[in-house]
Amino acid sequence: MIKTTSLNVELGDRSYPIYIGEGLLQKKNCLDQHIKGKQVLIVTNETIAPLYLDNLIAILANDQTVKILVLPDGEKYKNLESIDKIYDALLENNFNRTATLIALGGGVIGDMVGFAAATYQRGVNFIQVPTTLLSQVDSSVGGKTGVNHRLGKNMIGAFYQPECVLIDVNVLETLEDRELSAGIAEVIKYGAICDNDFFDWLEINMSKLLGREKSALKFAIKTSCEKKAEVVEKDERESGIRATLNFGHTFGHAIEASMGYGIWLHGEGVAVGMCMAASLSNKLGTLTEQESNRITGLCEKAKLPIKKPGQMNEVDFMKYMRVDKKNTSDKIKFILLNGIGVAYITDDVSTKMLSNTINGV
Repeated sequence: MIKTTSLNVELGDRSYPIYIGEGLLQKKNCLDQHIKGKQVLIVTNETIAPLYLDNLIAILANDQTVKILVLPDGEKYKNLESIDKIYDALLENNFNRTATLIALGGGVIGDMVGFAAATYQRGVNFIQVPTTLLSQVDSSVGGKTGVNHRLGKNMIGAFYQPECVLIDVNVLETLEDRELSAGIAEVIKYGAICDNDFFDWLEINMSKLLGREKSALKFAIKTSCEKKAEVVEKDERESGIRATLNFGHTFGHAIEASMGYGIWLHGEGVAVGMCMAASLSNKLGTLTEQESNRITGLCEKAKLPIKKPGQMNEVDFMKYMRVDKKNTSDKIKFILLNGIGVAYITDDVSTKMLSNTINGV
């Protein structure tokens, strides 16, 4: 028997469930109630298709017309050219407004499929089936969709909620170690910004997560999804508190964009960004040195990088941080910590203090 845990993202008529369990991609008809019409387009990538595409097709109802689109794998393909391929598949197969798109893959596939669904015929249904830890705990939940631009990450997109999120923990068995660690970065983020007890749990149980122990993974995924759902329910379109979910991302996105998308994984950039944000918080006096060291130590324990790329300098960081989506004036907005478990938003950071943080002074 397949045991499933579920929780809801409560957004009125846009509310939806998140299903978490082992073997959900063997659970026949589990998605039927979330597919409104008979037309289904599954979008996946070249890495995931040989592993899980047949499983997903097998659990869909027999009377559905299922089409497949397999895209190249990688962050560098998260662009408008790939979105156009999704539109082509929809139009060539005469998909109408009752169509459902299913995203089978990591955050790149999920973000692109969500954006295509938001914009095709002004909005059709879509379902998230995330296959990386990072997408399971973060990008598949909350309705942020979009693509990258060469001058900034996720600068083109829309807020658009899925019909449901299906998280099968078993797919993590085929995830590369580096990708697993990248996903753990986002898990650490939730402890750092809103749950000190969860942060403590991660310090104790990190070896279990790295060892892919199912009970530990399910707990970490469920807790992370709960934390994100709570924030999204309060601020769906990121006008306030939702920005705290970007802890580490201001520095991290700059690293991704400067190094070239895909050279550094998103979670790797976020890990370094969290260490830099913790250091900046310490310089501002809102985080003790011991707490800052705990954040750096936990990232290191998760086998994540903790220092910026050697070839990046202050000019590189400033170029990309100035076009961050959170900025609402000519000042850069940062998510910092007032102790582990308490995040705050500020743009009151002196040039010297920011320079010292970037340069590790």
